[in-house]
Parts: sequence; C-alpha cells; structure tokens
Amino acid sequence: MNADVLDLKERLKYFFGFDNFKGNQEEVIKSIMNGDDCFVIMPTGAGKSLCYQLPALIKDGTAIIISPLIALMKNQVDLIRGFGDNDSVAHFLNSSLTKTDSLKVKNDVAEGKTKLLYVAPETLKKDETIEFLRSIEVSFVAVDEAHCISEWGHDFRPEYRRIKQIIKSIDDVPIVALTATATPKVQSDIQKNLNMSNAIVYKSSFNRSNLYYEVKQKGKKDKTLKEIINLINNRKGKSIIIYCLSRKKVEEIASILVANNIKALPYHAGLDAKTRVFNQDAFLMEDVDVIVATIAFGMGIDKPDVRCVIHYDVPKSLEGYYQETGRAGRDGLDGDCILFYNPADTEKLEKFMKDKPVAEREIGSQLIFEMSSFAESSQCRRKLLLHYFGEDFDEENCNKMCDNCRHPKSMQDVTSELADILQAVSETAGKVNQEHIIDLVRGEKTDDIKAYKHDELESFGVGSDRDVNFWKSVIRLALLENYISKNIENYGLLSITATGKKYLEKPKPHKLAIDKEFTKVSDEDFEQVEIENVYDEELFARLKEIQKQVAKEKKLPPYVIFQETALEEMATKYPITMSEFENIQGVGKNKAQKFGAPFIRAIADYVEENDIERPQDMVLKTVANRSGRKIQIIKNIDKKADLEDMCESLGITFDELLVELENIVYSGTKINFKYFIDELMDEQTQEDVYNHFRNTQNDDIDAAVKEFNGDFSHEELGLMRIQFISDVAN
Repeated sequence: MNADVLDLKERLKYFFGFDNFKGNQEEVIKSIMNGDDCFVIMPTGAGKSLCYQLPALIKDGTAIIISPLIALMKNQVDLIRGFGDNDSVAHFLNSSLTKTDSLKVKNDVAEGKTKLLYVAPETLKKDETIEFLRSIEVSFVAVDEAHCISEWGHDFRPEYRRIKQIIKSIDDVPIVALTATATPKVQSDIQKNLNMSNAIVYKSSFNRSNLYYEVKQKGKKDKTLKEIINLINNRKGKSIIIYCLSRKKVEEIASILVANNIKALPYHAGLDAKTRVFNQDAFLMEDVDVIVATIAFGMGIDKPDVRCVIHYDVPKSLEGYYQETGRAGRDGLDGDCILFYNPADTEKLEKFMKDKPVAEREIGSQLIFEMSSFAESSQCRRKLLLHYFGEDFDEENCNKMCDNCRHPKSMQDVTSELADILQAVSETAGKVNQEHIIDLVRGEKTDDIKAYKHDELESFGVGSDRDVNFWKSVIRLALLENYISKNIENYGLLSITATGKKYLEKPKPHKLAIDKEFTKVSDEDFEQVEIENVYDEELFARLKEIQKQVAKEKKLPPYVIFQETALEEMATKYPITMSEFENIQGVGKNKAQKFGAPFIRAIADYVEENDIERPQDMVLKTVANRSGRKIQIIKNIDKKADLEDMCESLGITFDELLVELENIVYSGTKINFKYFIDELMDEQTQEDVYNHFRNTQNDDIDAAVKEFNGDFSHEELGLMRIQFISDVAN
C-alpha cells in the first residue's frame, strides 16, 4: 500500500475513528491535498462533509467553509469539536454571534488555532470579513450546498452568485464545491458561476438503496393526520421528520401531534433563533421523536438514524424532495420516505408564482411539473429519481424498495402507442411541450394546434380513443427510455433522440402500467370525524360484561361507567393503549384512568386471541379539543352563572345546553352546577333523585319523571342526571 494512502487512512482513524473511506472520499481528499479545484456531487449520507473536513485538519492554514444555514454550521462545528481536543479547532462566523463572540473567533483564527471556519454567504460579502480573511492563511475554500448557486437548484440564493469574485479578492486558493443534488443543468450552472470548468468532477451514484419511496393519496386534513399519527405510532421511539411548506401548517400539525401524545416540536424560519436551536437540539438529542418543519430544517444535519421522512405537502422540486428524503437512513439502515400527494397542492404552488418574474415562473413551473410527474407515475420511483439526475438505472435493482415495484399494477402493451408519440414528437421538431403533443395525438383542435397547423399532421388524432392520463404515462416512459428528451431551459419542449429514431425504424415491445390518477381534495379545516363502522359483536358482549362487573364493584349503574355508544366504538377500533382508549368518544382522560384498565386488558387479549388487524384509525384529537362554546359554558359554570342567562348569551335553547353539558360530562370532564340545582330542589330531594339514578339500570329520563310523579320537568331531571354522572364517574 502506498505511503500517502496509509498516511491518509491513519489520519482518518486518528481524527474520526473510521478504518476506511467510503465511495469517492479518498480520491476527493487526495485532490484537495494536491491543491486541485474539485466539484463533488454525493448523495446525502455518503460522507460529503468529511471530504473537506479531513484535508482542513491536515493542511496548513484555515479552510473557509461557505454554508447557507446557521443551524447547519452549528451542527457541523459541534461535530468537529467532538473529534478534536479543543473547541478552537472549528468556529462559525454569522449573524447569530455577538461582537464579543466574533472577536473571540477572529482571535482564534488569527492565532492559527482554527482549522475550519464556517461562514454564511451574507457574512462573507461584508468588507470587514473580506479584510479579515485577507490577513490569515487560507488553505482552501469549500462551497457547501453548492446547488444554491443555480436558479434551477431547489434552494437558490442570489448571494451565492458573488462567491467566486469574493474568493478571488481574498486569495487565489483552491475551491471545492459540494452538493448532494445536481441535475446536469444545475451541475453546469455551478461550474460556470464558480469558474470551475476545469475542476475535477467526482460524481457518486444518487441511488440510496436503503430508502423506501411511497406516494399516498392525500385526503382531508383529519384523515391524513390520522394516517400520519398511525405511521408514527407504528415507529414508536424512532426519529421522524415531517415536512410542510408553510409555517402555519408546521405549528398546527406539531400541536395536533402533541395533543395525540406524540413528542413533537416545530421548526421554521419564523421562530426566534434560540427556539430553533433548542428544538433542533431536542431532536438531535432524542428528547423528541418528531420534528415538524419547513425545508429550513435538516440541511447538513448529521443525524444518522432518522427512520422516516414524511412530506405532508408536495415539495416544489424533485431536487428538494431528493435532498429532504435523503435525511432518512444515513446510517445505511432502512428508512421510509412517504409523500402525501394531492394535485390541488401543485396547483396552489403554481398560483403562488403568478406574481414572480416570467423567467422565475417558467423555471418554477417546470420543477413543479417534474415533481407531479414523479408522484403520479406508476414506473419504478427509484428509476424516475435517478433519471432526473442524469443516471441510468435498471428497475430490477430496486428490490421492491418503492411502492410501484412492491405493488405493481397490471401492465399493458404500448408498443404501437409509443411509436405514435415518437412520431408526433418528430413531426413537431422540438417546438412544443407535452400538453401540446397530447392534444395532437388526441385530435384536439386547440388554438395552439390550429396556429401551428398541426391538425394537418399525420399524427393528428391517432390516439383519440385514449385519455390524457394514458398519453402522459406513455410520454413518461419515452423520457425514461431516453427516446425523447426535454429541453428544461426552454419551457419543457420535447425532442426525439437518436435512440428514439432507431426505435421508430425498428420498434421493440414495451409494456406499461398506466399512471395513477390522484383525487383533488379541497383544503378544509381540521375536523373531528367519527368513522362509521360495524362493531365486533362478540367483543361488544365481553365489554358489556366487564361494564357490569365494574359497575357492581363501584356500586354504580352500568351506564355511569361507559355509555353503549362508547362500548360500540371500542368494539370497532380495538384500543389497546391508554392513549388510544382516551380517544374513544365518551371516554376522555379522567374516565379512562378511573375505569379503563380492565377494558383495555380485555380488548388486548381479544385482539391477540383472534389475530385481529386493528383499523389503526383512532379519532383524531385536535388542539381545540373543545369547541369555543364548550369552553364558554365551562368558564361560565366556574363563575356560577345562571344557566338560563347563559342560554340567552350563547343564543341556544335550554335543551341545546343540556346536550352540550352531556357531551362535556360524558367525555370525562368534571363540572359543578349544584349552585343552580340548589335553587330547584332541597338537599333531601336531590339525594332522592341521586338514589334513583344510582339504583336504576338505565338513565331513561321519562322513567325518572314518572318515578317522581311529574313533580320535576324533563329538563330539571336531565340536569340532575348530568350532575350525578359528573360526581360519580369523572
């Protein structure tokens, strides 16, 4: 073994404790040590950061690492300090530091103690920063998250465009550009903007074989959130990231997860810096299992054991999706990437861009189109992703690690239809997009078709018997097989390739699963919806017996323990944990704690005995678990307000108030309006009424009215029954 390789491996072991390099790491590090400009394209989890960290620790001087996120810098600096013997080995310089902190950093760098200095691009462009960096020995400059340079990248930062001229004004030192995502177009942009056309390019495969990709239909909010809660509960104690596009949604979902007994925190740019750092650290230290975040979270965060990444909203681009899903399974173990897709979400993204400049709007539309094509496709998702990054992949190697390969749809022969599409693309000579090609083969006389006189082409109407979704599927297949290419810079215009022309001359058989059509769902407010199901009669009978036993022990009527509607729901949803049991309508926390244990045991035994697959669809607890009206009622009762006055102020009848009070009490909340009852009847009569409800086997009010010879109205006895339940059951 060559001496310098041995030396590098020894240094790797000494600094980081690893015995061997991964993938291209060794070659990249050698190039940096030689002073070469390098362009490193490595997927998340492949060890990109180590490519500049090790040479920085070995070489003389300080390496400048340009990084876009304060959270990323802090995380990286903490990691390097963990490997070093003093905190001065790595620092960051950004807007989060006080003047005193900045001065300490600069002193350590000037004294040669610091090997890596992380700098935000906004800080780098300041005159005082440039002047300071000119005064020190710079070993090399690493531009991390280099895709930020390109307008076609998923996180474009205008300030990144000035990096090359700033570096030149400091010193003529080697540059290393690194990114975890780069389509051929983005790669070209990065090299052009950093003037790195002669740089050595190291491009690793983008395949993350340990990640499972799945796209689910996104339904109404409450239904989707129930599904997400089930996904989380099935991964108890595992680290999970949920991505949303808006800060409001992040806060809303995090609150609902907490209300459903899940340890979760929000993360977005609208939080103050202290809260962001606290929430990020809580996730890294596993004080919480779930972080709900905008894309501001996760860039460069080195948490290897994220087991699941959930996209509640469709990302703005496939690059963004790839990088965000890449935060799962960085330790090489399996990770699940689940996207909830609703076509209405992509329409919303398009609307958000309507006021942007034309060029930006066109770029954004293309990126959204690619994202929706990925979501709707029935092809191997791994093949689609890698094709987007310019990499060929045989779907046989997916190993059923995507939903389309694991649950394939039936295939149909599309040999002749593929030829029809290629012919149409050929006839239009690269001047039109997918939508136009589909209109052409379907024989639609749109304004564009007529303007181009394409209704006179041979291809016009050849596929009029097929719908739009079918032709979309065929075009996606043609793109995947490289029979046609898309001009991404020019409105997505389609052209036939040399391979496509050969296919037209000699077609070969092709089969295809037609792409899934997703339902557009309107974005409604969170609701608490009860699922109607036929309950398990055998389990219901067992629960009735337990209800009687508990009632006997407590010397209470059975209906006080749980109402029949609650028992029916238990026999439908099979709750086997206290948190699930509390979610049953008419139970609540107090009653669950008081009476729940024998019911939960019985349900768990029954589920195991009968090998029952539980529906895993518990009623979602929303943050506002009580309506505004219920809260007002409880507050008014606490203040001993007159109930009739309360009805007037709330604009409801006394009967409606009774229903509200019943719901409050039957869900386990204790209330006390005895002050009102005292005005209706004396203590002895109240005791007589209580004894009636205590000794009767049902809570029928008509029977109670009859028992007291009509001395009290239905409303008065209804109130007494509610107070009785509150006193003895809650």
